[in-house]
Amino acid sequence: MGEYLATVEWRRNGAVFSDNRYSRAHTWRFDGGLTVPGSSSPHVVRPPYSDPAAVDPEEAFVASVSSCHMLWFLLLAVKAGFVVDSYSDEAVGVMEKNAEGKLAVTRIALRPKIVFSGAKTPSQAEIDALHHKAHEECFIANSVRTAITVESR
Repeated sequence: MGEYLATVEWRRNGAVFSDNRYSRAHTWRFDGGLTVPGSSSPHVVRPPYSDPAAVDPEEAFVASVSSCHMLWFLLLAVKAGFVVDSYSDEAVGVMEKNAEGKLAVTRIALRPKIVFSGAKTPSQAEIDALHHKAHEECFIANSVRTAITVESR
């Protein structure tokens, strides 16, 4: 259906490599032209060898799941006749050992806070149904084994 291009680039920039004291900072460049600073997580590789201000792969994964879910939720809400004024999600991913003993992001909790307006406002049951359908349709959620829950705020 589609192909998605991301270019990830890292350079040693003269640092000694063999002593494992090299920067993990790198860049992500996307097909639309955006460049994002990337790095290993400071929870995995301590600064100064990681850049806490950059996006790490684990954060990007959590944001990707959250963004995909939100986009589906908004589409389903408009099709159901609801008006969404704002959607804010403080998503949290948990890295721990999985069943095979490997470190993995095993759980993601989506915690959306949604503000509706208009004559037709959804009940909590309707909101829950929209979240359920959004989760079923989300391409990213359909691509991973991570447990994803939605905790409405």
